[in-house]
Amino acid sequence: MAMARRSASHLLSSFRPFSLLLQPLADAPSPAAAAAAASARRAMSSASALRARGDDKELARWRESMDRMRNIGISAHIDSGKTTLTERVLYYTGRIHEIHEVRGRDGVGAKMDSMDLEREKGITIQSAATYCTWNGYQINIIDTPGHVDFTVEVERALRVLDGAILVLCSVGGVQSQSITVDRQMKRYEIPRVAFINKLDRMGADPWKVLNQARAKLRHQSAAVQVPIGLEEEFEGLVDLVELKALKFEGGSGQEVVTSDVPSNMQDFVMDKRRELIEVVSEVDDQLAEAFLNDEPITANELKAAIRRATVARKFIPVYMGSAFKNKGVQPLLNGVLDYLPCPLEVENIALDQNKSEEKVSLSGTPAGPLVALAFKLEEGRFGQLTYLRIYEGVIRKGDFIQNVNTGKKIKVPRLVRMHSNEMEDIQEAHAGQIVAVFGVDCSSGDTFTDGSVKYTMTSMHVAEPVMSLAVNPISKDSGGQFSKALNRFQREDPTFRVGLDPESGQTIISGMGELHLDIYVERIRREYKVDAKVGKPRVNFRESITQRAEFDYLHKKQSGGQGQYGRVCGYIEPLPSDAEGKFEFDNMIIGQAIPSNFIPAIEKGFKEACNSGSLIGHPVENIRITLTDGASHQVDSSELAFKLAAIYAFRQCYTAAKPVILEPVMKVELKFPTEFQGTVTGDINKRKGIIVGNDQEGDDTVVVCHVPLNNMFGYSTALRSMTQGKGEFTMEYMEHNTVSQDVQMQLVNAHKATKSTD
Repeated sequence: MAMARRSASHLLSSFRPFSLLLQPLADAPSPAAAAAAASARRAMSSASALRARGDDKELARWRESMDRMRNIGISAHIDSGKTTLTERVLYYTGRIHEIHEVRGRDGVGAKMDSMDLEREKGITIQSAATYCTWNGYQINIIDTPGHVDFTVEVERALRVLDGAILVLCSVGGVQSQSITVDRQMKRYEIPRVAFINKLDRMGADPWKVLNQARAKLRHQSAAVQVPIGLEEEFEGLVDLVELKALKFEGGSGQEVVTSDVPSNMQDFVMDKRRELIEVVSEVDDQLAEAFLNDEPITANELKAAIRRATVARKFIPVYMGSAFKNKGVQPLLNGVLDYLPCPLEVENIALDQNKSEEKVSLSGTPAGPLVALAFKLEEGRFGQLTYLRIYEGVIRKGDFIQNVNTGKKIKVPRLVRMHSNEMEDIQEAHAGQIVAVFGVDCSSGDTFTDGSVKYTMTSMHVAEPVMSLAVNPISKDSGGQFSKALNRFQREDPTFRVGLDPESGQTIISGMGELHLDIYVERIRREYKVDAKVGKPRVNFRESITQRAEFDYLHKKQSGGQGQYGRVCGYIEPLPSDAEGKFEFDNMIIGQAIPSNFIPAIEKGFKEACNSGSLIGHPVENIRITLTDGASHQVDSSELAFKLAAIYAFRQCYTAAKPVILEPVMKVELKFPTEFQGTVTGDINKRKGIIVGNDQEGDDTVVVCHVPLNNMFGYSTALRSMTQGKGEFTMEYMEHNTVSQDVQMQLVNAHKATKSTD
């Protein structure tokens, strides 16, 4: 999604000839501009098709419609106030008529946390979509979870959005999950605005947070607002672009009262405005020229420069406020309209399956062929609910659409717009919109078209699960419901995996952490009325090798009739650390010592052998297998014989390659009162953690450390007891690392003991 360096006014003036869209890009050789030019050319041909049919009014109508649309996500660290902010946005835009709090103490709970579990725990578990109207613009919003265990919900939301709001806590600052969601936004090349929330809290310091964003997140950012007072004295904001003071009055802050900048803040405000102009002029040539010539810069010129820089992902405007105290939300909404791109300003790339996945730039117009991506599945009251982002064309109720991934044609029985868990039936939706359809059987990541093209959209990044649990229904009668629940959750969540342990016969569920799996076990109980017995959490270890080892194995078997004969020779070696994959197979045989039709069977045999290493039965990774020689028999050689030869050859040489066990290592960020520092760091050392960062935040200590996941079970309880309930931590997967020799011996002995009892 390369972003064009242009403003919406350049792109979408309603009656301007569409070919003029290319003019601002004529001298811009940047990849962003080139990609935007390709998109504009496609948009122009789509527009020409409409104009050829005499649809000038239709053309003007959808131009206007797409200019007045924003698709945004709200992402942040846990407890930064995402859902509270979304609740205020819905209230001020008239979508809801009362404000409710996140934990649902009033029996209602925040609109976007529709699941009972979300209201009880006060956290967001599933991303939820809604839409609202502000100043004549339609804003589609996705509220995402903050907890790292539900990171796939953030991934799939950001995959389909055009812009985002990164919420930062004015007390906590840039925290571990803030860094993770910012990295996800960079991965999908999403322009964003930042919102420093909770200015009413004790210890609020927005300037510290802004400096942290520049240092830790490498943001080219500056404040577009200055707070009037902080903590208990937080009264309002000064807009640095318009140079107006804003106060929020009325029972819920719904009345925005503008006035002149307070006299005691004049100098500070002018300093911060100059800083804003300096930072933007570093990335915007037009503003830089005016700034260097000491010309007065008007509000409109500054606003246009901020927009150009934000859409081009060179600058991040920083807003401030307190969502809980109903201050600063309306100016943030104005900022979304002013600075984040409309769907036509975003470059979307599809892969043409008819032309060897050649990249195609989508025009993003309703006039083109339908291209839509299914990015999220949910089991609704009326069957599977599939969320679609439409990238091009129009989808109508009753239309036939084609799933490019499976080739199936499907009729759209019902088309809806989502407002959290509520639905509004619609007859049609066009490019740029986010809608949901019922009764469409597909998987997350499938692309739909109208059948005239065979395009697929690139998929989202899905992290590998790091933790497993054995689960079994207590009652044998509930097996059907249990399987139904697991199948549904697998379809909905790509990071949730289900497998069968071949040795114990237990059902194994894998996910991103303890909380992730606990939530699914609880959902099985609540939604499917199945009580499940949960085994000890199992860590997804891996095995690897540390040196090269040769193999030469002959598989020969004669038992009457056709026998089995296959000989394979070669070597195994560890992959270099910068290798892209985790398994490589090289066929270096010269000549026909082994007929080429048997080579795939040999590769399959080695892959199968790597599924279970001989140390503790976990998959073997980071290995290259090279086949150098072999022998075959005219009659007795077969695919099965060579596959078995490969499996036994691998087992024969594996021990000689000095295998090691790899364990998942987690990046853990702890925050606790400084008085408990000695106890907490001592406990981290006991858990074989390595402390890599230690900061002071007021009366709190923030420690960043790398700890093996196997030593982190039950840590939330331990941390609470060590810090009198005042400590908190977040944990995310970092990498798999070699275990120490003593731990390897323990794991191998435990594995042998388990096998002998079985």
